[in-house]
Amino acid sequence: MTAEGALLETLRSSGALKEGHFLLSSGRHSDRYVEKFDLLRQPAAASAACRLIADAFRDRGIDVVVGPTTGGIILAFEIARQLGVSAAYAERADDGKSVREFRRGTTFVPGASVLVVDDILTTGGSLRETLLALAKHPVKVVASAVLVDRSSDDLDLGTPLFSLARMEIPSWEPDACPLCAAGLPVAKPGTTPGLPT
Repeated sequence: MTAEGALLETLRSSGALKEGHFLLSSGRHSDRYVEKFDLLRQPAAASAACRLIADAFRDRGIDVVVGPTTGGIILAFEIARQLGVSAAYAERADDGKSVREFRRGTTFVPGASVLVVDDILTTGGSLRETLLALAKHPVKVVASAVLVDRSSDDLDLGTPLFSLARMEIPSWEPDACPLCAAGLPVAKPGTTPGLPT
């Protein structure tokens, strides 16, 4: 089985791949949704998914695996553990000036090779913010890796992008949503505050 097939099977068996009528954090509607926390709550399934990324980068000389809060912390930790290297986490800044930063005494060895990881790629915002935070440190970013790339456009993150699976999931503005037109009730997955209801 390919890495993509293995991941999709893991997403299905963990209940993370859902079908229905969903309100996304962007405000758009979709008929499918990947609930990353249904995967991340299951250590064996999450570890198996992380192994697929770790195996792809095992011989790339990675020194540190970096992930953005929240889901990226679990992935960065587990992929780093499997590679036998350090992990670091890009947290949201409290100062209102920075978007993400490295806190809690995190330092990088100059010239360290970094793998940036995240769960689901939609707009690339979390990865961009993490890469911007890394740009303040003397490191070399080898690549960005995600479990699922569901972006609708080819994103240029300034680093090579590796994804275990590519899922084209259509989404619509609410006034153009065929599911709304069919009268299907909409569900708001996740816990992002401030979403329209």
